[in-house]
Formats: sequence, structure tokens, C-alpha cells
Amino acid sequence: MSEPTKDQGRRTKDQLRLALLHALAAVTRPLLGRGRTTGAGRPADLRPEPSRLLVIRPDHIGDLLFATPALRALRAAYPQAHIAALVGPWGADVVRRNPCLDEVITCDFPWFSRRPKTSPLQPYRLLWTEARRLHGRGFDLALNLRFDFWWGALLAYLAGIPRRVGYAIAECRPFLTDALPYTPGLHEVRQNLTLVEHVARPVGDTSDAPVLDFPLSDEERAFARQWLAAHDQFEGEAVAIHPGAGAAIKLWPAARWAAVADALAWRYGCRILLTGSASERPLAEAISARMRAQPLLVTGETTLGQLAALFAACRLVLGVDSGPLHLAVAVGAPSVHLCGPVDPALFGPWGDAARHVVLQTQYFDLPCHQRPCNRLDYTPAELPAHPCMATITVEQVLEAAERVVQI
Repeated sequence: MSEPTKDQGRRTKDQLRLALLHALAAVTRPLLGRGRTTGAGRPADLRPEPSRLLVIRPDHIGDLLFATPALRALRAAYPQAHIAALVGPWGADVVRRNPCLDEVITCDFPWFSRRPKTSPLQPYRLLWTEARRLHGRGFDLALNLRFDFWWGALLAYLAGIPRRVGYAIAECRPFLTDALPYTPGLHEVRQNLTLVEHVARPVGDTSDAPVLDFPLSDEERAFARQWLAAHDQFEGEAVAIHPGAGAAIKLWPAARWAAVADALAWRYGCRILLTGSASERPLAEAISARMRAQPLLVTGETTLGQLAALFAACRLVLGVDSGPLHLAVAVGAPSVHLCGPVDPALFGPWGDAARHVVLQTQYFDLPCHQRPCNRLDYTPAELPAHPCMATITVEQVLEAAERVVQI
């Protein structure tokens, strides 16, 4: 199927879903007694102060880290409130350590589990089950942080949460009491903060740029020191490369990573750490096999916190656009990010641009309708037509690494 035909099929499917969602809202609103959407609603200072808040974010590591400034702002505004986060099991460790939360609830969100659906009805059965579970928990405010997550907006609606705040996306709007504009081109950290600023009273000076939160335990820091020492490395000496990502379209050729790794090992006289999950070990091995230097493979051997502590103890972290690279930013490790289909203005590293350098692909004559396309769902058969990551050169990565380590 050609891409225009696929795009047309996708639009038809989206239009049908939108019609069904609006019909569902129209039928159930009188039965459930849910108020109509009121646009931005009343100003925050005219609303009753919430006592139990639910923050919904179905995504993975990077987007959950992007939400941490919003959680901090929410806690500052409502220090006595009970604040809970509803996240996927895959993201629990990111938010469970967050000091701004009182509770973490997990849900195996459809479309985010990275597993195929067992049936077309599975997302809707789960929706009903989760709504029943949340009903009666006493939440009086829900924030649906992902802009297009109609499933989350509908969940809060069916769970009977009286105030439901999110973005004025057509699929979400029928189920929200407060629907705010989604601002194209605004970084995801800022997008999240707009929802909090709508519901929260002012909390004083907010001139400082918000930072990402991922607190490390003393045990995790000790693990990193001991692991490096066992491999004859001191803190601030090793360089980590995290080459994997959740989407194949984001990957950079293994041979180029090997060339970068060898050059950095020779230039700085250090060991290279090739990090990743257990499923990414074949990628790390493919890079190692092409190297002259002997790297250290750290794949599937650490917890998320231990990996973050290793990053914090490294001289530099490099990788493609991925959650672990945002983890490196959150713990203060200097980093170089190779970005292709995802727009770094929206989802790039959130921090000092001098310490966290972005290399963006060049598109030339690639057959993309939008550049960057922000699409991650290309099939293996489509990948050869979208080689945007291959336009980043070894020389560009080495030059960026040199700039960062000299700071």
C-alpha cells in the first residue's frame, strides 16, 4: 500500500473514531450527569481547591521525565493535596521516586504497551475496568497530560472525576470540563506546565527554568562507583553510548557508532560503555564487533536507577533520541543527541543547550510530506525510503562530543 493510500485510510479511521466518540459523549452525558466542556473554564482562583488530584500520562521514560516539572509545580501549588500519577507499568520506576507524588497507580494502557492487541475490543474492555477501579477513589481533578490521549480523557469522564483538564483536541474535548488550546511548536515540558498553570494558584517566582527530576539513591550512586572501579574506571572518565531506541526509524548505523566509539576511546583514553536493555544486546554486540577498542557492554544488567547513576558518573553520554538519553539529562550528564524523525523543538533534551547538544538530520530529497515527520510507526519495508538518520555523519558526532566535553 502506498503512503498516500495509507494516509487516506488513517484519516478515514480517525474521522470514524471521532464521530463515535462524540456520539458516546452525547448519549452518556445526560445519563452520567457530566457537565459540558466549558473551554478554559473559570479562572483557577474561582474554583474550589482540589484535595485529590490524578495526573494521567501513559508514555515511556522521556515523556514521563518531561512531566516532572509539572508535578513539581502542582505540588508547590497544593502542598496538602493527595497527588497520584496514573502511568504504565513501564514508567512506574520513573515516577515512583518522585517526591511530589503521594501515590502511583499503574495501568497497562493500550497502544503504549508495545505489544499487539489481543482483540479490537481489548482497549474498551480495559477502559471500563479501569474506570470502575478509579470510581469512588474521591479524585476531584484529573489532568490528562498527553495532548491526543482521548482514551485517558474518556477514562476520567467514565470514572466520575468532576473536573477534567486537558487539551482541546477534537477526540478529547467531549470528555473534558476544561479544554485548553494545544500550542504547536511548544516543547512538551512547557505544554505540560500550561495545564498546571491553568488549575494552580500562583506560587511565587517562577523565573528559573524548570528542570527534570530523577533523584538517585545513595545505593545507586554507590553501585555506579563500584561498577566503574571494578572495570578500572574512575568517575568522570568513561563515555557511554546508548544506541537503541523504541522505534527502528530512530537508529543510527552500527558501523558509525563503532567509528565514533573508537575515536573517543583513543582521544580520551577511556573505556566505552555500550548501554541498553536486554533486547538491545544484539545491537550493542554488532557495534562491539566493528570496534578496534574493547567496550564494556552494559545491556540488561542494571535497573533504571543504576543506569542513570552510571550516566551521572560518565564524562559524556551519546545516543539517539530515546528515554535513556533524557535520563542522562535529568541526572546532569553531558550528552549528545542524534535526532531524526522527531522534532527536537518539541521532544528534544530539556536543559542547557551547551551541555546537551542536538544533531538534527538533513533531509535532502527524502520523500517526506513533513520534515521532521514525528512519525515512528514505519514498517520494516518502509524504512529504506526514510534513511534520515544516515544523513548524520561520524565527523558531526565527534565534533559535537568535543564541544560538550570542553565545557
